[in-house]
Amino acid sequence: MIKGSFPALVTPFTNGQLDLDTLKKLVEWHFEQGSHGLVPVGTTGESPTLNHSEHDLVVQTVVDAVAGRFPVVAGAGSNNTSETVRLVKAAKAAGADAALVVTPYYNKPTQRGLIEHFTQAANCGLPLIIYNIPGRSVVDMMPETMGELAKHDMIVGVKDATGDLARVPNQRLFCGTDFVQVSGEDPTAIGFNAQGGVGCISVTANVAPKLCSEMQLATLAGDYASALAINDRLMPLHRAIFTEPGLVGAKYGMSLLGLCSDEVRSPLTTLTDETKEKMRAAMVHAGLLN
Repeated sequence: MIKGSFPALVTPFTNGQLDLDTLKKLVEWHFEQGSHGLVPVGTTGESPTLNHSEHDLVVQTVVDAVAGRFPVVAGAGSNNTSETVRLVKAAKAAGADAALVVTPYYNKPTQRGLIEHFTQAANCGLPLIIYNIPGRSVVDMMPETMGELAKHDMIVGVKDATGDLARVPNQRLFCGTDFVQVSGEDPTAIGFNAQGGVGCISVTANVAPKLCSEMQLATLAGDYASALAINDRLMPLHRAIFTEPGLVGAKYGMSLLGLCSDEVRSPLTTLTDETKEKMRAAMVHAGLLN
């Protein structure tokens, strides 16, 4: 179910409010461009600045717009276990195919605490993708801990944003070869798949979904020469997008393509002029702009 290129979907705003019409248009665009699924209301979807009703509304809007054409993995992360359970239950009620649950940030739970947190979320009965991103959450889920969680029928995979490609074979060792591993870091997505991964939950795919999809399909077919050629086009864009917070770069790139505004919610701010120039040059290099 989770394989290929899954854009970590941005949440469009107009004058500070959700722009649901644009959100629906983005769903159609991603389908037409060949994305293999969508991940709404992750951190790239600005989930930290959405209130509860907005969060649920974005998930429901995306699920309805997708209409079963490809999987929807709803962001459902929190550092509060009871809130995570609520988000997973809401995603299940909306009809999402799975939920993406981040390791609890700031609290710094032990590995035992991670097992408790994810087990409670998984008991809701919706397939879960663990999101391991120690650079932001501070806590790192060890492969051995992931192996324990993989025994739960509803814990089916991991979005790994550690940037450590050795994690992929280590997680295969402890979780089994059927455990779904997708990258959470665009620049190393090819190497991730070479080690046993099957896809990427991508920020860059907001701006270049067709290229990201084609690159993923090439790796899954074992055609790494074609994948490398595509990534050579994309690498300046990966770098430019993450010059400032990635979702800000993604929204600016999308604004250049006429897809949505570059509006973000505080404490984020729109790009500096210097970064805008980097984004424009990278998009020209990728063949997305003239």
